Amino acid sequence: MTSAGVTIRKAMSSEAERLADIALLAWDRDLRPFLSGEAASPAVEKRRLSQVVHELLDRVIVAEADEIAVGWCARARSRPYIPYLFVTPPLQNRGIGTLLLRRMESILELEGAERVQLDTLSDNVRAVNFYQHQGYRIMVLKPDGPHRSDAQTSVRLEKRLSPYTGPVPDIDE
Repeated sequence: MTSAGVTIRKAMSSEAERLADIALLAWDRDLRPFLSGEAASPAVEKRRLSQVVHELLDRVIVAEADEIAVGWCARARSRPYIPYLFVTPPLQNRGIGTLLLRRMESILELEGAERVQLDTLSDNVRAVNFYQHQGYRIMVLKPDGPHRSDAQTSVRLEKRLSPYTGPVPDIDE
């Protein structure tokens, strides 16, 4: 499957748990190896992700393939920030993350944002490379987590948004 068979749409409340499951699968594969202690607990992360999905559901877009949610992306309420982007691991590296990210950037740009920011673990080189390939630039490294002593290092990335500047079709009056 390529991104050509993917639809991007608003999230529905009936799929909140499916979205949390997608996030947990991606977290387990891509983030958990860099975590320790309670931060590496699947049970704790599942509860957190379920809560996040419910809280941000009206700000979540979903990638759907064959009528099944396969990824999602959320935007924050108070600023142009993307706190979550997940694609189910078997379908990663097929353009779905790029589609979600570009659509979310368009939404933020239409809401008036000039820039968008996001964070990821600095050890997650795949994610950092992905975001840089999408035009994001590293702004700062920062400790992430409740306790500075066992905190992971996150990287803050930012991208300048610009309005669509494609061709304008001829309009016959």
